[in-house]
Amino acid sequence: MAEDFSKAVDDGLKFSKRLYFGKDRAVSPPKQPPSMDKATSCAFLPTAPMVYAVISDPGIVDNPDIPSYQPHVHGRCDPPALIPLTMNRVELQVDCYMDTAFIGVSGSWRVHCIKGSKSCGCRVAIPMGEQGSILGVEVDVNGKSYHTQLSQLEDDKEMEKMTHVEGGFLRVKPHIFTLTTPQVNGGANISIKMSWSQKLSYSNGNFSLNVPFTFPEYVIPPGKKYLKKEKIQLNVNSGVGTEVSCKTASHSLKELRGISQVGKLGFLYEADVLNWSNTDFNFSYTVSSSHTHGAVLVQSPPMHDIDQREIFSVYLLPGNEQSRKVFRRDVVFVVDISGSMQGKPLDDVKNVISAALSKLHPEDSFCIIAFNGQTFLSSTSMKSATKEAVERAIEWIGINLIAGGDTDILPPLTQAIEMLSNTRGSFPIIFLVTDGSVQDERQICDAMKNRLTEAGPIAPRIYTFGIGTFCNHYFLRMLAMIGRGQYDAAYDIDLVESRMQNLFTRASSVILSNIAVETLDDLEVFRSHIPDLSSESPLTVSGRFRGKFPSTLKVKGLLPDMSNIEINLKLQDAKDIPLDKLCTKGQIELLTAQAWYGDNKKLEDKVAKLSLQTNVVSEYTRMVILHKELSGSQEASKKSCTNITKDSEKPMLLPTLSVGFGNLVATAENIPPGSEEQKLPEAAEIFVRAASSCCGAIWNRCCCMACIQCCSKVNPQCATVFTQLFTGLACAGCLNCCAFCWRGCCGGDGGS
Repeated sequence: MAEDFSKAVDDGLKFSKRLYFGKDRAVSPPKQPPSMDKATSCAFLPTAPMVYAVISDPGIVDNPDIPSYQPHVHGRCDPPALIPLTMNRVELQVDCYMDTAFIGVSGSWRVHCIKGSKSCGCRVAIPMGEQGSILGVEVDVNGKSYHTQLSQLEDDKEMEKMTHVEGGFLRVKPHIFTLTTPQVNGGANISIKMSWSQKLSYSNGNFSLNVPFTFPEYVIPPGKKYLKKEKIQLNVNSGVGTEVSCKTASHSLKELRGISQVGKLGFLYEADVLNWSNTDFNFSYTVSSSHTHGAVLVQSPPMHDIDQREIFSVYLLPGNEQSRKVFRRDVVFVVDISGSMQGKPLDDVKNVISAALSKLHPEDSFCIIAFNGQTFLSSTSMKSATKEAVERAIEWIGINLIAGGDTDILPPLTQAIEMLSNTRGSFPIIFLVTDGSVQDERQICDAMKNRLTEAGPIAPRIYTFGIGTFCNHYFLRMLAMIGRGQYDAAYDIDLVESRMQNLFTRASSVILSNIAVETLDDLEVFRSHIPDLSSESPLTVSGRFRGKFPSTLKVKGLLPDMSNIEINLKLQDAKDIPLDKLCTKGQIELLTAQAWYGDNKKLEDKVAKLSLQTNVVSEYTRMVILHKELSGSQEASKKSCTNITKDSEKPMLLPTLSVGFGNLVATAENIPPGSEEQKLPEAAEIFVRAASSCCGAIWNRCCCMACIQCCSKVNPQCATVFTQLFTGLACAGCLNCCAFCWRGCCGGDGGS
């Protein structure tokens, strides 16, 4: 999909060369980039929030102010081309709370490439940073206003009544959200507000933020150069009440002096520019402390919250002590080598495991278990990570990790647990990597839960990593939750190596284990098993409570030297921090995994209500585009997307934004990740239905799927003609079949 999007933009830029901007040499058209080739197949993916004109009919491309009267272009673009619109204004608002950033971008774009008498849809594309999650989009155009909203659709019939629009996620780096607006007139100005959340990166006590904010030259308005407003506002609230200092910034930020509270920072960048920002917005800051520290934040729930208990969040930071001791590690890599892992996914996994083995210390131990329908071990017992043993293991990886066969996860996991059952004084880790889903996933969770309950003082930690969209990511998340580990994924195969490396780094740098929060009356912690604290990432544990919270909360844990530690966290009022929004995404993901595991409809409803309340996407809600004018209260509108006045337009349904619960068929057929087939256009569907009649067997003998795929290019009128033709052939075939049966059964003499 990413390559298709980039190719559509490349086609759109070629169409935009038709635009005429007058004879005045001072009036120049937008600068065109070089055309895309195979080596730069994704060169035109958006590197900042962008808006594109969707061009199906090339004949509508022209300057709305100065018509060029060019010859008419016959034919249509399938898929449509995308012409980047010029931008007149942009503002970036960033609010950082604890380890999460809320991003807001507002701007104005002009449909500079469509005839004034014509109209087209506009594609909004929003690239987001680390673990980005879209929150909402508002569009004002042609005197109308539209906005996105989540809705809980009860059945397929309700969805069929809606207009379906293009959009969804391009699962690349960065994560790109797209949606298509209703028709916009040529020459119109579009005002758009977009918002999303993303995680801050953390390393050695430093938080860093990257917001895609690199605008290409071709979005600069054509004409004489003039100054344009560009604005960035940044607010930081560390959440722990300790000193915060800025380290680096990509833009010339000025610190706001009015903010005097400890743990808070404010910055502003405002400039009149000739050219838009040509670099991403990067910012990093340090929370001063050399040791593990944190705070407990409490807050009253919002008025319309479905849960009216008080909100709390335990926030732990590992500090930036360089000489800190980590646990001795016993690591078992459990690697999927089924047929679908062939090529780049398995090559990247082998690279990460080889690099991880090289970073182990001689006192650490390891084993590698490869699996498909069978199980293959690098050794029958754990081996010390000496230089010689690591070299032999890397050689074994090159010889034995060859893709082929089915997927069976339970036997290798059980074997990994058995290999780690006798570890003492070390930190046992199981690192599971897979791209498929299996039928016995719930049984696997049950088995792991039973085995880990019987384990010693430090039970094996299970870290899970999913590749692509065919594996059940909620099964992997639930498995990591049971094993007190962590979960991560790479939906795009180009991200496998970097994301898997980050997960292993967190797994191998644990500094505090067996964490437990002091038990209080009427207190619910959303995580049943609290994960360990790594030196490479902060830890957040949230929940709800009733009554009065104590002024300090005791958190206990186990240090690498096997001694116990107790940390007293002070209570802080989080009146300036939106705790409900900060905790929601993680809570929805955990509750969805639990709802899947227990097949719990009540939990599914709870997730859906939480999603509607906070605008965080879930598996049980869908995003729709609605007209701004709605009947009834705002609360009522969140419950259903049918509360639209008669004068309002029909709601428009976006493609699902969730990842689903795995694909057993794709796993069984060993379809590699990234090979998801696109739904055929309507014309091709008509053709396929015609070929699937009662005489489909005859048709299959004189045609093939290649021909059907070619018919995806046929327009609906031709498809109708073909449908009538083959329906006639089908009827003739049925008559011949009936005549044959009549002669065979009755002898052709009229029967008795």
